[in-house]
Amino acid sequence: MSPYDEDGLPTYSSAISEKIYLESRTSKGYWTPRPPSIRLYLTNPRRLTKLTSTRITRRKSWLLFLVTITASLCFFYLFDFPSLRRDKYPRSARDWPGISVGFTKEVDESASSTLVFEREEIQRIWQWEIESGHFPSNGKVPEQVGLSTAPLNPALPPRRVPTIPSRFRPPPGPVATTTRGDGPKRVYYGPQFKEGEVAYPPRPVPGGIADLDVIMQHCDFELDKYVRDCLEVLRVGAGLNNGRGLRRAPTDEWNYVYLHAGRENFTEPASEIPIAKVIASASSESTPDQRAPSNNNNPHTNPNAGFVKKKDAPWEPALVLSDPAQASREGSVAEEASAVVETIEMDGACDPENPHVFHMFWTGPFTDKPYASILSFLFTQNLGLHLPAGAAEVAGVCRPQYWIWINPEHFERFRSPAAARAAMLESLETNPWSAPFLDGRFRDAIKFKMWNTTEQLDSIPEIKDDWRAYSGSLLNSGGHIIDVAPGGANANANNADEAAGAGAGAKAKSEEYDKGSVVLSDMARFVLCHRFGGIYVDADTLFLRDWSELFHTRHAFAYRWSRLDKYNTAVLRLNRRSALGSWLFRTAFRNNLDFHPMTVTQYAKDAYLDALLRMLPDALFDSAWLNTEEFQRDRPPQPYFVAFDNFFHTPASASAQPQALGFEGFFRGAYSYHFHNSWFKPFDVSRNWPDLGARFVAGERAARQAADPDTPPAEWADRVADDKRDLDWATVVKRTFEAYVRGERPNAYGEWLAW
Repeated sequence: MSPYDEDGLPTYSSAISEKIYLESRTSKGYWTPRPPSIRLYLTNPRRLTKLTSTRITRRKSWLLFLVTITASLCFFYLFDFPSLRRDKYPRSARDWPGISVGFTKEVDESASSTLVFEREEIQRIWQWEIESGHFPSNGKVPEQVGLSTAPLNPALPPRRVPTIPSRFRPPPGPVATTTRGDGPKRVYYGPQFKEGEVAYPPRPVPGGIADLDVIMQHCDFELDKYVRDCLEVLRVGAGLNNGRGLRRAPTDEWNYVYLHAGRENFTEPASEIPIAKVIASASSESTPDQRAPSNNNNPHTNPNAGFVKKKDAPWEPALVLSDPAQASREGSVAEEASAVVETIEMDGACDPENPHVFHMFWTGPFTDKPYASILSFLFTQNLGLHLPAGAAEVAGVCRPQYWIWINPEHFERFRSPAAARAAMLESLETNPWSAPFLDGRFRDAIKFKMWNTTEQLDSIPEIKDDWRAYSGSLLNSGGHIIDVAPGGANANANNADEAAGAGAGAKAKSEEYDKGSVVLSDMARFVLCHRFGGIYVDADTLFLRDWSELFHTRHAFAYRWSRLDKYNTAVLRLNRRSALGSWLFRTAFRNNLDFHPMTVTQYAKDAYLDALLRMLPDALFDSAWLNTEEFQRDRPPQPYFVAFDNFFHTPASASAQPQALGFEGFFRGAYSYHFHNSWFKPFDVSRNWPDLGARFVAGERAARQAADPDTPPAEWADRVADDKRDLDWATVVKRTFEAYVRGERPNAYGEWLAW
């Protein structure tokens, strides 16, 4: 109602009413602050009343009201951030304590779960791995496992006794999530240079162990660590800067290699890091487990509460495990019963439980890709090739071996394993890319072995009696099944070999992606590591430094799938005949023998065993991956690849770097480089043949003739004008490795090859 009558005279009943009206006129909008000191804006009823009564009709006012309500609902819907809340809160009401399931829609989680082991067996696996020294980490045991007491951990040094009085300590929780160190004290050390020898980096100290907890602090993608910074820490801690470091402050906090106390054999005094400090620093930045904790671990009510079993699958019986102290050394009970005893011939400095063996799986004709990988192995690993042939062992050094597993083509035409192996050796001897590695000088380092799927699967006690049930579906990766056995269950292993072999042969001719051999290799890497121990590496992997410090850590590991929280098993380490491996094979058997790395990730997470198969940062083995997926391009490492193809075809803007920086400028600090397939792109466009000098000239001539059949050998001549002007990174690293074999330069650690 207007405060004025028809003649324009005020109708105030008092001075107070007039004052209120005049003050309200100072608010020109539809919101008024109440009170001014807080400036909380509230609706101005007078203005809204005036608006609806004088300027807008009643119908229009209702329309405005509906529009306002609709806009408000849209605002709250859009900005409720459901996508960000999805991983923070549980998926179903049964994960919320105190909330009735009746108010929410029930979700069938068993439809996607892969879990086939009960909590008691998961606890047993954790206990076995810890007692075996396979968990040298301050990481947490998941609460869902439900350990009642903290187990003794022989791979960790003892913690210092807390000085806080007991009455001030928090009460113990219902389950244990930590382990109690019961092992030798650790002594961390930096690079060990000898006086006057800084032209090349030093070899790792014998027995040195990489602390993966420290590496994770500086390299973990989840902690927003850059690959560039990680590589600096890795090379400084290993002395790969060759005394050319530019940091003036002490870098002791970057020391990630340690020895057990009592084994110090340094050329310089070692620095000791207080154990309490190491434990605190290693655990303070660990990523907490985001999975919903179990609300009921009481075995008297429900022993598997919180565990979601695979749908329509029975609980697996208890695994047959040997005593942890004798694990892998004497074989499992099931293995002894079947009279299948593995023997691994290594030198006396090697631990039979932890053999320093690399595995590669290859199908089809030998090419420049496995050739380059083997050369990089000879160039970087501590093989003693600088010593005369037959020289005595180096004290404390376990010389690694590279086992090349060949899946031969046309497997069914061989009537006996001996005939198949003879044919395999003949093909290797006549192939110029593989023939050099049959030389007697490399006999103790490079070993070619024949892959037989039937024999290999029959050697795995956990599945040897069951795997034939998968007739026609033995090659399964991520649910993609390649039909290999139309003739029956007993033939499917041989057909798998044939399918992969024939596929690789077709690949070499038609450049088609061979899915069969890739899927078979997904399974083969787990078979080889579980059966023999060691580390599997993909054939498209180049070694960049000595791996002995990784071998000495007993932690099983793979590495991260770029930005995703998934495994990439292009590098895989499993302990021989471990409880973790036994669990994995039984779980895979109940899930269609699927060994795709992302499926293995789900296995581990569903069973709360992912901390036992550690996910290392991809910076250690695959430093370019994040950049190729448009991550961390603001501070990339050296070299800077926006695509994996840059390794074989370096962009013109960066084409001066390979020749100027050489091998030492290629992801310095990383353990390896994974170039991700590119099977048909030659390492060296101008010289696409093995170039190893006069000792192996016969193979070079054969490869040259195949590469350039139109030019007669009499006209072969090496001219600079015929070479590519700007050499690519792939060409530089290949020629560097070949120069070492030719005797024109030392290896990565300054050691000359002695013939």
